Amino acid sequence: MSNHPRREQHGCRDFRRSHLLQRRQILQAGTLSALGLGWGDVLSRAALAGQGTEQGSSFQNGASAKPRAKACILLFMWGGPSQLETFDLKPDAPAEVRGEFNPIATKVPGIQICEHFSRLAQMTDKLAIVRSLTHDDPAHLSSGHLALTGQLAPVLKSDADPPSAKDSPHLGALISKMRPNSTGMPSFVAMPWKAYHPGAPGGEAPGQHGGWLGSAYDGMLLQGDLNAADWQPQGLSLPADIGLDRLESRVELLRLLDAQRATLQQSLQSVAYGNHQSRALQLLTSQNVRQAFDLSQENDATRERYGRNQHGQCVLMARRLVEHGVPLVSVNWHNDGRNFWDTHGDNFNRLKNDLIPPADMALSALLQDLEERGLLDETIVAWVGEFGRRPQISQQNAGREHWPFCYNGILAGGPVRSGIVYGASDKHAAYPTDNSMSPQDFATTILHAMGLPIDGMLLDRENRPHRVATGKVHHGLLS
Repeated sequence: MSNHPRREQHGCRDFRRSHLLQRRQILQAGTLSALGLGWGDVLSRAALAGQGTEQGSSFQNGASAKPRAKACILLFMWGGPSQLETFDLKPDAPAEVRGEFNPIATKVPGIQICEHFSRLAQMTDKLAIVRSLTHDDPAHLSSGHLALTGQLAPVLKSDADPPSAKDSPHLGALISKMRPNSTGMPSFVAMPWKAYHPGAPGGEAPGQHGGWLGSAYDGMLLQGDLNAADWQPQGLSLPADIGLDRLESRVELLRLLDAQRATLQQSLQSVAYGNHQSRALQLLTSQNVRQAFDLSQENDATRERYGRNQHGQCVLMARRLVEHGVPLVSVNWHNDGRNFWDTHGDNFNRLKNDLIPPADMALSALLQDLEERGLLDETIVAWVGEFGRRPQISQQNAGREHWPFCYNGILAGGPVRSGIVYGASDKHAAYPTDNSMSPQDFATTILHAMGLPIDGMLLDRENRPHRVATGKVHHGLLS
């Protein structure tokens, strides 16, 4: 598309120029909506770059430390993995507590994890295993908000309250706000869906978007089954009958815009559009962007190593995205149709057969891949759920109920210390006994490790101040 409107003869030139520029701004504003992408990243990059926008100037105490890690891959194990069947087994506990699985030795002497994490057992020299995460919220939705934002939900201990503008921003939205991405790539990508629980009246977990920062920081959502042979990222693929040359035509843009008129009108009511809307077309036509989202560029051996399943291919995509400059990628455990890691029933078979194997493959492949590519020192990998499971097996259905009072997480990469266990639990993995760590602390430690100003303040859409982080940094986790 030309950067200047066609020049006309003297009498009507100014009118024509103004009219064409206005049309172009509308077309550019509608391009992302018409192509199925969210507004978030295109608008946030302009704001983050400090181009004089109101949002760009709202950050207080914003001098960040020198970045220690450039990116973070957040693997969110939606549903709540059992600490007793993953990384804090208690083989000496009574049978009704310890369960069916056995601990195995790992690459680091003295560190044991579940026998079914056999691949990860050979990579514990790269991990910091946190055994002392704790909070008191047993509800999926509000504790999901806590895990993804590092802040308490607007309504505590609730599975009935869906996302709202009062939510705290996802960690990816915070990073979009505080760390401009000048690569042309999105600042925050989530996949393969927004975590949703059919058993929760509120449905979708809050805290998965820009929250009180506004929709400009919602990020980009990659949906669908990335393992499917015909999967393509929505919005970065053109209709079969439209090539890039045709896309650059105003006529073609108008046709696409007409098909999305309602969406455009809704967007224009809430989004101020200006020069930065032109980034929409750049996202679509950028060779770097299109290559980053193209899983077919990975060889078969690599794809197999991550696991030819939904989770494995999402984690592989996450590696591709940070390699191409995306600062935060959030992989939510996918919709498996069986309540995810929420193993109220058939806990042991579900973990052994369905949940642990793909998680083990993907995480171990990611760590190996990042190290081989020289990216592990600058990429934090976080593996965590919203809570753990009760240290008592439900005899009637061999399940475990929700238990937020003690659970596990993993950190690796960047300045995170490797080959350690951080914190400890009691003899039943029911409560922490050492280095108790809240989800706020977990998130704050990640932000600090990325060199972000955790003591700063951000203004919401109504110019009310909010702290960037409310937890404490656990320096014992960092080198």
